[in-house]
Amino acid sequence: MSAQCCAGQFACCCGNAGCSFCCGCCPKIRQSRSTRFMYALYFILVVIVCCIMMSNTVASEMREHIPFFEDICKGIKAGDTCEKLVGYSAVYRVCFGMACFFFIFCLLTLNINNSKSCRAYIHNGFWFFKLLLLGAMCSGAFFIPDQETFLNAWRYVGAVGGFLFIGIQLLLLVEFAHKWNKNWTAGTASNKLWYASLSLVTLIMYSIATGGLILMAVFYTQKDGCVENKILLGVNGGLCLLISVVAISPSVQNLSCHSTGQPHSGLLQSGLISCYVTYLTFSALSSKPVEVVLDEHGKNVTICVPDFGQDLYRDKNLVAGLGTTLLCACILYSCLTSTTRSSSDALQGRYAAPELEVARCCFCFGSGGEDTAEQQKVKEGPRVVYDEKSSTVYSYAYFHFVFFLASLYVMMTVTNWFNYESANIETFFSGSWSIFWVKMASCWICVLLYLGTLVAPLCRPAPHFSV
Repeated sequence: MSAQCCAGQFACCCGNAGCSFCCGCCPKIRQSRSTRFMYALYFILVVIVCCIMMSNTVASEMREHIPFFEDICKGIKAGDTCEKLVGYSAVYRVCFGMACFFFIFCLLTLNINNSKSCRAYIHNGFWFFKLLLLGAMCSGAFFIPDQETFLNAWRYVGAVGGFLFIGIQLLLLVEFAHKWNKNWTAGTASNKLWYASLSLVTLIMYSIATGGLILMAVFYTQKDGCVENKILLGVNGGLCLLISVVAISPSVQNLSCHSTGQPHSGLLQSGLISCYVTYLTFSALSSKPVEVVLDEHGKNVTICVPDFGQDLYRDKNLVAGLGTTLLCACILYSCLTSTTRSSSDALQGRYAAPELEVARCCFCFGSGGEDTAEQQKVKEGPRVVYDEKSSTVYSYAYFHFVFFLASLYVMMTVTNWFNYESANIETFFSGSWSIFWVKMASCWICVLLYLGTLVAPLCRPAPHFSV
């Protein structure tokens, strides 16, 4: 029995679906999802380590409770107080190791179309050795010579990669809006109730966008002052109105009708983009450093923020924990949803033919999409469904490339982008001009991308269909 147990554990380390074999109580899982889950787990572990390194609370607790702390720090040449193992510089090094890990696998998995190839086995297995490799690469980054030059150069690489990651998510959001409208519009040919669904959802989204802008005008502006907030709310509200007018303008409507690949332009897409613009505006205003002025009694008071927001950050540990959880959840959702075959095709301008559309409420999983194709595969083994026997269901190289960019995005976000020297996880939500302008820029880029899709049929031929 012991020999069989050891053999089973070795299979978990080297097998192509180790996480399912290791846990007997786990439900059956597809091989493709099992692989992505394991890489996501490694990603979460490194993000947690980065957040711990950015915590002043953890650093002070270590100094107080670890005996001979200063001697240990000197022994490993990390400084008198281990300053090289905490703060933004440590996060830069750890994220450098993680980014290199995913970039190497991106190169190793280029042009893999068959899950039975040797390189595909490397992608789908050897989890224990991959964990050791990831740990070695993150640790080895601390021994890079000429650290100052490395950190200065890596900072710019991280900024470029972080903006690329944001750009990919914005492109996919715009594509999601068009896909939603195209799918539900296809249902109107057979059932007129889809018109009611389109109208109801559009009304709800415009109500949310309008209500959100009004509430922000009430809580984030005052009669005297808050000029910047008033200007930004006016500009972003005007952009929402602009994209709505352009979406239903006769010229754009005629273009979309004569373009076989481009879905019909309408208020559903512009309503979704308006909701996202409203969310980014709220998130940016919430991330803006608070303004403090003297009142008539000579006391410091904050302005241009809601009254209930002034006491929002008292429990720093709670805020840090919630912030870390939300950060991991949002990034993982973006990574995993943007690495499906349909998403990678959308980024390359390949769309499904309109006649193949079948309207459904859960339109994200089409009849010819990834999930249905997986369900038709033969089930083998006690816990694993091998759904990639004939071909891969997602691009391995693109999957790793997105996680490579996500590593850079995490590095820049956790270290407050360009306000890195004063950054720590306890003040993650307390406000930063860098984060504020990154979110506002994302908002405006999203609007530009959507406007580009509306007028694109003027300047390009009909897109290629992927069947």
